[in-house]
Amino acid sequence: MTKPEFEYTTVTNLEDSQRFGSIIEQCFLSSPGEGETWVKQMGIDNLRVIRQQKQIVGGLVTIPMSQWWGGESVAMTGIAGVGIAPEYRGTGAALSLMQHTIKEIYTKGAAISVLYPATQRLYRKLGYEQGGSFYGWEIPAQSIQIREKPLLVKSVPIDSEIFYELYTKQAININGYLNRAQPIWHRIMKPDKKDVFYAYLIGSVEEPQGYIIFSQYSEDNSTILRVIDWVVLTNAAAQTFWSFLSNHRAQIDKVRWRGSVTDHLTLLLPEQTAKVKFTQCWMLRVINVEKALSTRGYLSGIKAELHLEITDDLIAENNGKFILSVAKGRGSVTKGGTGELKLDIGGLAPLYTRLFTAQQLQLAGKLDGTDAALSTATEIFAGSSPWMADFF
Repeated sequence: MTKPEFEYTTVTNLEDSQRFGSIIEQCFLSSPGEGETWVKQMGIDNLRVIRQQKQIVGGLVTIPMSQWWGGESVAMTGIAGVGIAPEYRGTGAALSLMQHTIKEIYTKGAAISVLYPATQRLYRKLGYEQGGSFYGWEIPAQSIQIREKPLLVKSVPIDSEIFYELYTKQAININGYLNRAQPIWHRIMKPDKKDVFYAYLIGSVEEPQGYIIFSQYSEDNSTILRVIDWVVLTNAAAQTFWSFLSNHRAQIDKVRWRGSVTDHLTLLLPEQTAKVKFTQCWMLRVINVEKALSTRGYLSGIKAELHLEITDDLIAENNGKFILSVAKGRGSVTKGGTGELKLDIGGLAPLYTRLFTAQQLQLAGKLDGTDAALSTATEIFAGSSPWMADFF
């Protein structure tokens, strides 16, 4: 007997939203009602579901936003909450759901897409590959030992507008940082009633140089200060950041924050007492090859030309030979060329983000090219290791 086909649709009524919310709760071990609340926070307009014989069997949320690459904001759609009802797992529902979503966000103009995978195997089938890191750090408060506080620290409302501007000044210089959509900001500025967030501006109100937003709680007989969000724009702000946290040592045992794999903030610490608590890679897919390569930024001193040959099983327009020309920090893409660097759409992702060099990706079997093409690719996509501070 032929299995009924899946139908991909948006959601227009509360009943469908509640059905998907209940699926999410079971998939992610949430409390009753949390799934529906999360869907509302993300926006019902962003919800996509997969149906079989008109019954919702799973869904996800798309988050239109952008991401910083080489100092330029690249149109990106985040994918979150991919969930399939237990009785429909293994039927191909998740694969069909994601295939339809990728095609939709291509038509809507996204250059790239990012998600946090529960399993890499599914998303690799769809052209996603590791794109950057998400690191959690921890340090004993007593070991910070930074006393000098060059700048003022002032308590401010959690929903202060100044956070947007300060965040953007930091984000533009970090490869992989989100140009945050409102649902991402909402989780920072409007926490659940059970959570209490504290917000402080670093520097004067007239000339702010950063901020810190944090919560405090107990865990396993330890008191924890968890940094929810932070920005430091100057060395004085970085010293003040650590001094402010150090001053909590009488009440706080451990400080936790999200940073990069090689976090520059730890360079200020007198000893190597900060340790990685968790690590995860997020995955990226290039949705539109020409748009992704031409809208990101590049190092201003590089002038080079890279001949690519790309295969994409899902989006026909991404197939073929492309020439990427880079000069004065910008890239342009034309069809054609010699195709000296051969790769599929998944292999393009970690090259695009500079999570790995072209030589490393060839060793991993993600691409193949001449020595000259490998060197040019590594030069063009040079930059700091990509990461982000947000989980979605």
